[in-house]
Amino acid sequence: MKLIIINGPNLNLLGKREPSVYGNESFEDYFAQLQMEYPGITLHYFQTNHEGVLIDKLHEVGFSYDGIILNAGAFTHTSIAIADAIGAIDAAVVEVHISNVYARETFRHHSYLSAKCEGVIVGLGLKGYELAVEFFV
Repeated sequence: MKLIIINGPNLNLLGKREPSVYGNESFEDYFAQLQMEYPGITLHYFQTNHEGVLIDKLHEVGFSYDGIILNAGAFTHTSIAIADAIGAIDAAVVEVHISNVYARETFRHHSYLSAKCEGVIVGLGLKGYELAVEFFV
């Protein structure tokens, strides 16, 4: 099985950015642990702060991967283009958010992506990525 985790804007700062919301662990450290936990699965990771690059990555992997775990960050609440890209590909997508977006600012309560995704995991910290992997397993 071949899965990819795609993280959007500002998630490159995990471990440094607002540790009270996002924790102290870098995503790279977490990802290394996740790979060790699932040795039978080919896991890839990609992060970008640019909407078009994120869309290009969805197009690139959306027909050759078994699943995509997507945390589009703030693009979740603004990007119809990313929603359209999800709808255009074959791979199933699970939307993940580290924080509980419903306990935050009102504008974060709406996702343009959720309707195009197989499911949504919200507010469980980095554990949400592992739960998404389990969904595909």
